[in-house]
Amino acid sequence: MRLHLERPLAIFDLEATGLNITKERIVQIAILKINPDGSEEKFESLVNPQIHISEEVTKIHGIKNEDVANAPTFKEIAEKIVAFIENADLAGYNSNKFDIPLLAEELLRAGNNFDISTKKFIDVQNIFHKMEQRTLVAALKFYCNQELENAHNAMSDTTATWEVLKAQLNRYPELEGNIDFLSKFTKNGNTIDFAGRLAYNDNNEPVYNFGKHKGKTIREVNLIEPGYYSWFISPQTDFPLHTKQKLKEIMDGLKAEKTEINSQISIEDKLVALQNKFKK
Repeated sequence: MRLHLERPLAIFDLEATGLNITKERIVQIAILKINPDGSEEKFESLVNPQIHISEEVTKIHGIKNEDVANAPTFKEIAEKIVAFIENADLAGYNSNKFDIPLLAEELLRAGNNFDISTKKFIDVQNIFHKMEQRTLVAALKFYCNQELENAHNAMSDTTATWEVLKAQLNRYPELEGNIDFLSKFTKNGNTIDFAGRLAYNDNNEPVYNFGKHKGKTIREVNLIEPGYYSWFISPQTDFPLHTKQKLKEIMDGLKAEKTEINSQISIEDKLVALQNKFKK
């Protein structure tokens, strides 16, 4: 294996009540942490989502409402999860689009201020799609010549993801075996939030990445339609909490910048007034 770790890599998978990250809840989490010395640690738990699991979703991952009735809620295990992944980077299969955004949402809903966005992310599916264009079941067969037993069980999928990543590194010499390279290689564009609603343009300015203001800078939209920000972050919209949090941070930065400019203008006005006074 050519993967060189400076700190642990936590490979994880979530099963949930559905695919909408703003509305659905986690019902199972599994994490396989690979330490720099090659040792492995595991964490897994069923989770009581506190909402109904539909029959359609149960048919996919096999988890029923009665299976999680006595399981801990996410809030009850949030600190354990944070402690387990705190010093690690993250990896998963389709994780950039689903697992990481959903985990971030659940942490925010639980009132946990752990900033998951500070980590590096590796999406094994993106490596696969860029190299071969397949699914996880096909990936395990293609790279490892193994059949995926018990698909859609979180730990089975997590273990399969780890096996595929190791095989990908062995198969493609052009893939550097370090987290920085793999994180950049599997990143989807220059997005700011996990859902991709906000992004940086070519001038490294934050812009809206969807809808009627797509491509416009947040600064520009705030000037031409100041109410757009209030609408965006209101409880009535179903944008992810992480997206709203990032937009608020950007707006706070713009406000601080404006305050500083106004302060400088005020200082200059005072200097001009003093100069005029002495001239008299």
